[in-house]
Amino acid sequence: MSKTVLIVGASGLVGTATVDAFLDAGWAVIASSRRKPETFSTRQFEHLPIDLLDEKACAHAFGSLAHVTHVVYAAVYEMPGLISGWSDPRQMETNRRMLCNVLEPLSRASRLEHVTVMQGTKAYGMQPRREGDAVRYRPMRIPARESAPRVEHPNFYWLQEDYIREKAQQRGFAWTILRPTIVIGPNFGVVMNTIPVIGVYASLCREEGLPFAYPGHVPFVREAADVRLVAGACVWAANTPSAHGEHFNLTNGEVFSWRDLWPSITHFFGLELSPDRPLKLAEYLPSRASLWDHMVEKHGLRKLSMAQILGESHHSADQRFGYGLQEPPPPVFVSTVKIKQAGYTDTCDTEQAVKHWLGVLMDRKIIPRTVGP
Repeated sequence: MSKTVLIVGASGLVGTATVDAFLDAGWAVIASSRRKPETFSTRQFEHLPIDLLDEKACAHAFGSLAHVTHVVYAAVYEMPGLISGWSDPRQMETNRRMLCNVLEPLSRASRLEHVTVMQGTKAYGMQPRREGDAVRYRPMRIPARESAPRVEHPNFYWLQEDYIREKAQQRGFAWTILRPTIVIGPNFGVVMNTIPVIGVYASLCREEGLPFAYPGHVPFVREAADVRLVAGACVWAANTPSAHGEHFNLTNGEVFSWRDLWPSITHFFGLELSPDRPLKLAEYLPSRASLWDHMVEKHGLRKLSMAQILGESHHSADQRFGYGLQEPPPPVFVSTVKIKQAGYTDTCDTEQAVKHWLGVLMDRKIIPRTVGP
């Protein structure tokens, strides 16, 4: 195999799926993450458990990878509580430094051809901020297009992008930036995956005999990107010269509402549909940690604590479900015309994807298996 991809942040939501996608495409894969990613592919890959904040360790590890030709950078550092850290200078600088610690030694040691980096809709100014107990949103242009001028606001995206542009010019490699919307997949213990939050919440409701009620105040419409769709786009970008030097929005190809998905999710778990009951999951779920430990033993689940499963995702779930809102936030819709015209046309049914990944969590014994009615 003449091409080798280094996937950084390989145990995360996008990273793990990208390992699978490149393996399935026949590439040699090196996965860098503290934990070994839990993949579906049976093909072998190399795992590097590197702390990206350890500059010396990074220099030693990545400086020896002369055979790497491509990079997918999917690592991210988030501060506890999630939302408040998005504009924090410490978080921004940490994310810039992590990327530098990878590319500085790697770009000197290898003949790097292409780097893919992740952004998101915060690139268009849609960055919620906390004001007391409330979350406020800045409106964005609808639909958001990649050709729009940069929206200047505190965000590590711009620090990373400016560095990538400069380093690419110095070292002669190409780059692509993907901007997926809400990403959904099976990973637990990560910062922004709503799937395990729903799975844990539904399992607790069943265990305690409580209604599996929609936990938000105000439902609203959004777009999602199945993690397999994002991973496929990473492989496509690596193989497509016309994708180089470009930004691409990425969605499943449809809009959805978590509230409108709730009846289907309820049926999937074999539970009864009930009226909405606003509930702050960031407080409720951790308060059931000891019950979860009991459920792990009772149902023969993998020995993972509540905190290990949730990561920081219960904070983002409250935001996505509209907990604490009095009115819908501004709309967040992006155009995906550019990536489709460039040749990547995959789509995904969001409702089916949500239930698919909940089923994977059952298969992997993260949450109890249930039988629908």
